[in-house]
Amino acid sequence: MGKLIAIEGIDGTGKSTLAKNLYNALKEKGFDAVLSFEPTFGRYGKILRQSFTSPERLSPEEELRLFTEDRREHVRDFIEPALKEGKIVVLDRYYLSTIAYQGARGLEPEKIRVENEAFSPRPDLAIILVLDPESALRRIEEKRGETPNSFEALDYLRRVKKIFDELDYPFIQKIDASKSKEEILEDVLNIIIPLATEDT
Repeated sequence: MGKLIAIEGIDGTGKSTLAKNLYNALKEKGFDAVLSFEPTFGRYGKILRQSFTSPERLSPEEELRLFTEDRREHVRDFIEPALKEGKIVVLDRYYLSTIAYQGARGLEPEKIRVENEAFSPRPDLAIILVLDPESALRRIEEKRGETPNSFEALDYLRRVKKIFDELDYPFIQKIDASKSKEEILEDVLNIIIPLATEDT
């Protein structure tokens, strides 16, 4: 079996940058790595992406249902086959994000975890990038030149971060996202390389 690495954290922490940099670094070091993200661009993921920017956002329950169905397809069609082939799967978001973001909308985090782990493989490692919401929003507005969507409002991000802060599953490692992208990548590689080579 391969290894499953999830990159998590609130919006604006640099998850997508880290996921891409990590994938490239692993490939350069000779590892058989693949990169993906959630929500996907599949039929359920597309509806979710529309909801994030819509003035009439879907209910928490409906979003959770769509996240679950999107992940079910992702696990079946991409994640599990890649793991069976011995690949390192790097994910930009996974079910910890659903726990935190849907939990911040009032749903029960532990129930979300149980429902997802019924069909989703647990990560071998989940990196949670930690940054205060004010700095994260500033990055979104200044560096990306974007107007934050409904997932990125300050009070909401504070609730999301609180849930991420409270997660303490044994596969989680928390990394200071205020560091440079080079320092973050080095920190993460120092964790992943021993994990990726432990069975070889």
